[in-house]
Amino acid sequence: MQPAIFERVVVKNSPVYQYMKVSLVLEHVQTKLTAVELKHLITTGLKSLYGEVGAAFPFDLLTFEEDTLTAVLRVYSRGLVRLWSSLTLLGFFQQQRCAFRVLQVSPYLLSLTGNSRDLTLD
Repeated sequence: MQPAIFERVVVKNSPVYQYMKVSLVLEHVQTKLTAVELKHLITTGLKSLYGEVGAAFPFDLLTFEEDTLTAVLRVYSRGLVRLWSSLTLLGFFQQQRCAFRVLQVSPYLLSLTGNSRDLTLD
């Protein structure tokens, strides 16, 4: 019986940023939300989970569609898990239930433009 072999894999040129396409689902569909309110909601989630240091965590809101409540976020790769976990644990917005759905995550912004699950072939 041979002993287990440990192999170390080093990835060079790892991406600096990760991009997340997220959707916010609200209890009352008629509630409107602006991009500023969405960014504040995410910052509040970071603060409640990670404290003041978490609230200072840098992320960018690149796009936001007010009618579908869908946004594209840019975050440093090292902070992806922190942002994702805070989005998962957010449960209320203005005294109503809400939930974030992470639709896509990629190190490449271009890959968020299409979704193979929505592709229809003729």
